[in-house]
Amino acid sequence: MPVDTGYAGREYAPNAVFEVGREHLRSFAAAVGAQHPAHTDTEAALALGYPDVIAPPTFAVVVAQRAEAQLFEDPAAGIDFSRVVHADERFTHHRPIHAGDRLVTVLHVDSIVERAGLAMITTRAEISAEDGEAVATVVSTLAVRPEES
Repeated sequence: MPVDTGYAGREYAPNAVFEVGREHLRSFAAAVGAQHPAHTDTEAALALGYPDVIAPPTFAVVVAQRAEAQLFEDPAAGIDFSRVVHADERFTHHRPIHAGDRLVTVLHVDSIVERAGLAMITTRAEISAEDGEAVATVVSTLAVRPEES
């Protein structure tokens, strides 16, 4: 089944709150090799004026992917995730993500373009604090390879 290009322009309802945990941030920092003490040491983060440890910049993708799952898990969208290849990821940070944040994300399907059977899907995840404060925007472009005939 091909990707349904009619999903372009779709906006999903905000997903459930994602509560950012201190240990989750520490584990992520270790996994990506982020060595700044503000990612792991509460006292270091407080000394820099943050309310708690802060996330490495790419941590926003963890939150964004939870929202993207709404699109990928919808069988009518026609996206076979085993055929998805990551093409591009861009982050705009409005403020650092920190432990204790309660984040909600609205997913926008900005475009779906097909060329030679390859579907290029661009999504935009608008991440905000539970109170509506803008936190980050993650724009992802994914290529969905066609089914082999």
